Amino acid sequence: MRILGIDPGFERLGVTVMEKSAPKHIVIFSECFKTSAKLEFAERLRLIGEEVRKIIKKYQPEVLAIETLFLNTNQKTVMRVAEARGVVVYEAAMAGLKIFEASPPQIKVATTGYGRSDKTQINKMVKILVDIDNSKKSDDELDAIAIALAAFAYNHRSTPIKTDKF
Repeated sequence: MRILGIDPGFERLGVTVMEKSAPKHIVIFSECFKTSAKLEFAERLRLIGEEVRKIIKKYQPEVLAIETLFLNTNQKTVMRVAEARGVVVYEAAMAGLKIFEASPPQIKVATTGYGRSDKTQINKMVKILVDIDNSKKSDDELDAIAIALAAFAYNHRSTPIKTDKF
């Protein structure tokens, strides 16, 4: 199974394409896609959609794994991330991908076994579970990889969480 993992954002979008393999999962593609703050927000959304569409076309994933939103104190940021997330989900749905959604605690449980793991613990487990070039991975990319790992983990459960036909 090939999974497109996305850590949603409108300034930085963590993106990975992974396949299940033994003993470690394989990262086929990984990047931190960035949009310029100098651009109008609608243009940033268009660029995100265009990039996601290109990645789907090139790598042919079967599933989109994306993080659900978490609330923070800046509601404007949350709304903009929600809009960027909507563009990603739309592109995936238009391409016929199954959609897997997980909250930050669910992703933490799937990668570390503990729902309150910190960023250091998550990144350490990602590097254990996946063969990656440590010098080239941003936090956004590592988050996207953790989201994809959660999709792989929950796919093997008898009752997947928060999924749409996955």
